[in-house]
Amino acid sequence: MAVSSAFVGAKLETLLLSNSASSSASAAQAGLICKPVAARPKRAALIRRNSGMIRCEAVPDFVVQTEKLDPINAASSSASASSLSALEQLKTSAADRYTKERSSIVVIGLSIHTAPVEMREKLAIPEAEWPRAIGELCGLNHIEEAAVLSTCNRMEIYVLALSRQRGVKEVTEWMSKTSGIPVSEICEHRFLLYDKEATQHIFEVSAGLDSLVLGEGQILAQVKQVVKVGQGVVGFGRNISGLFKHAITVGKRVRAETNIAAGAVSVSSAAVELALMKLPETSHATARMLVIGAGKMGKLVIKHLVAKGCTKMVVVNRSEDRVAAIREEIKDVEIIYKPLTEMLNCAAEADVVFTSTASETPLFLKEHVLDLPPVDPSVGGLRLFVDISVPRNIGACVNELETARVYNVDDLKEVVAANKEDRLRKAMEAQAIIAEESKQFEAWRDSLATVPTIKKLRAYAERIRAAELDKCLSKMGDDIPKKTRKAVDDLSRGIVNKLLHGPMQHLRCDGSDSRTLSETLENMHALNRMFNLETEISELEQKIRAKVEQTQK
Repeated sequence: MAVSSAFVGAKLETLLLSNSASSSASAAQAGLICKPVAARPKRAALIRRNSGMIRCEAVPDFVVQTEKLDPINAASSSASASSLSALEQLKTSAADRYTKERSSIVVIGLSIHTAPVEMREKLAIPEAEWPRAIGELCGLNHIEEAAVLSTCNRMEIYVLALSRQRGVKEVTEWMSKTSGIPVSEICEHRFLLYDKEATQHIFEVSAGLDSLVLGEGQILAQVKQVVKVGQGVVGFGRNISGLFKHAITVGKRVRAETNIAAGAVSVSSAAVELALMKLPETSHATARMLVIGAGKMGKLVIKHLVAKGCTKMVVVNRSEDRVAAIREEIKDVEIIYKPLTEMLNCAAEADVVFTSTASETPLFLKEHVLDLPPVDPSVGGLRLFVDISVPRNIGACVNELETARVYNVDDLKEVVAANKEDRLRKAMEAQAIIAEESKQFEAWRDSLATVPTIKKLRAYAERIRAAELDKCLSKMGDDIPKKTRKAVDDLSRGIVNKLLHGPMQHLRCDGSDSRTLSETLENMHALNRMFNLETEISELEQKIRAKVEQTQK
């Protein structure tokens, strides 16, 4: 079926192809031909604040420019070009480089290091919406697989893209559409990482190296949750799921082989430490604590308050069930439950208010706090609001009051400013592990390159087997007993399987041994040449065509 020039241009790196005599002629008159030019690098800097390193990733763009052709040559070639299908033109054009590329793993992210909390909370995707987001992302023209990692400190989308440039553009536009944030603003704050850099990043994230609090364990649980939610979701495919599963292994290994988690705290613990830093030391035992929200984060706040010596606190929650469960788990501490309807009354009697709820609108605004009674000077004279929710539970306007101070997740940086040398040493140990694991993962990905050859070799052998079987059966006549027919069929399959066993064994490896992997890839290229398998449509090209057909339905 002929493919229009608009269709090919949109799907295959804006290559100007023609599929009719008239369009070829017009192209010749215009004297235009597509030509790849040198990439114009874009820079995206990702700052490793915990390790003190700054890493910049060059993002190559594939651009197309036009070049004048000799009119005589253009006219003479137009007749032959018109007889070629768009796909044949594609295979003899600059697009051949594109269709032979391996799909790239790409990270489009915004984190506490690069984007303000106002932007992150608009982009945040609740866990229940991850499958829907994966489906929508994989519906984009150049995206094969996807995963979403959305936490209070980061919003990162991992994709397997048929084209880096087009994939990034489509995902960024999708993020803009779902959040209402202009593309230009997202581009200003996002970071982009590709393949090896993307692999290293998720491994660092899982190991706790990219967290606000070095080595904190909550992020590893969140990475595990991505895999759990992604199971069975179409689009959470082999490459992306393999990446996240390997990241979990890395996170566990780093914590087991280094002391990076020793003394490290979660965001909840950092919130408690920040509050105590702002209170006079003499008031630590007497300050009145209020925790709003008894979910995972709220429960951790309660545990860390207890660890710091707090023996009494008030917990506000929608229902008492969770508070009762926490009370059962944490003995010898007075935990008083109050419903949400009494939240303001409880705040009036509290010196420090921690908020950790899933509310999408602020629980406290300026007018709510304005009439609250003042805090005793012995506790600092200021009511502290520590908000670890995304979206935020405390309006920024509360900070305008002289009687209150508001701290959110971005303010927790103060807590992690200590012991820099020790953190760097731990990070160096972890980086050595990550480098080793990154090589293993990349080798595993490389080993996947043999899969298309395995499939094509089997298909090639099966075509020959089926054709020869038909010839044999036709010579034997129409009245062949079913048992005989099956025996001949089984014989032909057995011969093919035994002949293919050796080549197939030499096309398989787990990617853990670089020497074996190198030999396997050499075997793949040799078999492609021997059986002329490379003349078949490339796997990537098939994926592009399938994507296009899907979008045209």
